[in-house]
Amino acid sequence: MAGDQAAAGGEQLALVREQLRRARPRAAQPVAELLPVARILLDLPLAHLDRPFDYLVPASMADAAVPGARVAVRFAGREVSGFIAERADRSDHIGRLARLRRVVSPEPVLSPQVHRLARRVADRYAGTLADVLRLAVPPRHARAEARPTGLPAATPMRPEPAGWARHRGGAAFLEALAAGGVPRAVWTPLPGLEWPDLLARAMAATAAGGRGALAVVPDARDLDRLSEAVARLVDTEALAVLTADLGPAERYRRWLAVRRGQARVVVGTRSAAFAPVTDLGLVAVWDDGDDLHAEPRAPYPHTRETLLLRSEREGAAVLVGGFARSVEGEYLLRTGWAREIAVPRDLLRGRVTVRVTGATDTALGRDPHAARIPSEAHEAIRAALREGPVLVQTPRAGYALALACDRCRTPARCGACAGPLALTGPTTPPACRWCGTAADPWSCPECGGRGLRAPVLGDARTADELGRAFPQTRVRTSSRDRILTHVDADPAIVVATPGAEPVAAGGYAAVVLVDTWLLLARADLRAAEEALRRWSNAVGLVRPGGTALVVGDPAEPALQALVRWDHAGFAARETAERQEAHLPPASRLATITGEPGAVDDAVTLLDLPESAEVLGPVRVDDEEDRVVIRVPRPQGGALSRALGDLQRVRSGRKLDAVRIQVDPAVL
Repeated sequence: MAGDQAAAGGEQLALVREQLRRARPRAAQPVAELLPVARILLDLPLAHLDRPFDYLVPASMADAAVPGARVAVRFAGREVSGFIAERADRSDHIGRLARLRRVVSPEPVLSPQVHRLARRVADRYAGTLADVLRLAVPPRHARAEARPTGLPAATPMRPEPAGWARHRGGAAFLEALAAGGVPRAVWTPLPGLEWPDLLARAMAATAAGGRGALAVVPDARDLDRLSEAVARLVDTEALAVLTADLGPAERYRRWLAVRRGQARVVVGTRSAAFAPVTDLGLVAVWDDGDDLHAEPRAPYPHTRETLLLRSEREGAAVLVGGFARSVEGEYLLRTGWAREIAVPRDLLRGRVTVRVTGATDTALGRDPHAARIPSEAHEAIRAALREGPVLVQTPRAGYALALACDRCRTPARCGACAGPLALTGPTTPPACRWCGTAADPWSCPECGGRGLRAPVLGDARTADELGRAFPQTRVRTSSRDRILTHVDADPAIVVATPGAEPVAAGGYAAVVLVDTWLLLARADLRAAEEALRRWSNAVGLVRPGGTALVVGDPAEPALQALVRWDHAGFAARETAERQEAHLPPASRLATITGEPGAVDDAVTLLDLPESAEVLGPVRVDDEEDRVVIRVPRPQGGALSRALGDLQRVRSGRKLDAVRIQVDPAVL
């Protein structure tokens, strides 16, 4: 039998040589003696070309052209880069195959696990493999690649459960990780600064069991806190911190340390979800409801979904954590896919006190220079400043972001271009946000009034008010390009927008949330869920025994959940309501956005499941329409396949482009 197989292989190789001689009589190099065909994943944006292409491997490249290596080939008259998916001994098109032009690098940067994950993600989000691989594999840096990597770091000691022991099921979760198990959990920790240490202990327990661990957080501030906590428990050589803020060389060097098996514990932001961790044992995501976890580039995958797909493919444990619980996290619990890890109610008492005070008419800013923060909030700030810093969260950056007539509430517009008027400071006249023309003096075209009010105020206006109310106290702002990462424990007032709150040494003595109505007024399916998440993250920065004061309507369900710290109950009610309304996560949604004619053509070409509902089209702006497609969750795979087929048909016919998003973060 072995002799027959060898003879058959010799005949195949002879046939390859003869066909190559006839097709390319001037070829100077023979083909590789073994596995002469390389299947290449080309970096092409066209959906109808989303498949491997076969090329012949010259003998001079046979050793370097390994699966996972970067190569360059000739395609459609130009040089195209790609990765070798596999080597094969035959091809259906052997007589017409072109040769590899060169092996860019013999480093096998595309592992089989990441290749399969990228394919699953592309299919899930109706995208192309090339688009996902651009997210998964960083650009090559030759100098970093040439640098040798050290030996795998020593396995850390198993950490003590510490704070996990206060959580129901927490200690058992760590025991299972250390023993090589694959537990899956949705985790709601106590408010405070200890979540990085708890997550670091879960990762160290996984590493102590001889497996790799991966955690993804929304932004650089959370990443700094988590990486510091992990570095206290594992060898620094075993830890890789991956973020887009690193330079190309450093980022690629760290990524190679992961691929080569030196670093087994990885923390990072969004793109780190694809890090090629060896023998992956745990995937974790913190604050999975943050929109920073949603990739803004095609095919728009979400970190949480990418990690869940990866856990199924590689048999890894899962930890989805956050102060607020997303409806997707609640759905994992409701279906039994994961178990809850939470703190008993009796431990929450005394940890932090959250109170709500009703907003007065002055909170709407009847006079641009009038106080808008209730007296109760001033009293809470004054009392807390005796103990340490105070955080004031306001939803917007800027001063007075929009102005209206204080008599009839007509929006104030520029006389030159009809743009909205705004205030940039306490002493500057109103000016147009579009053209910059100053409106001094201004009068209302409807009623003739000359007074202005500011229905939407920013962090600069809030800081200005508090500076006048507390003249002896330092007031700092954190928003947009002026984001603070840390503040010390000295008494001060920090005014920050959601997501830009700095961490205070030892925690804040108090947190005050103002203009809560603005977050709840967003025209978005997730408005209440997102508002609760942002408020909870701010309250989570309070030191044990501190207070939080919320300026808003006490009847709002999201505010009631915050006061009780009942994120589980809020997520359960929100999930039940969405199930009744056939909204995510009980259903799968997709949007098609583009020029009206292109959207109509796309809907006509779609081969949807019978259960699909097509909603729209509706006008998004002056140039684009949008269609929403909804199917029951079990039909989600069929919807993704239909949208993928649509992408290939439109690409092959060179039709006008449309943007397709599956389960968009914002609708």
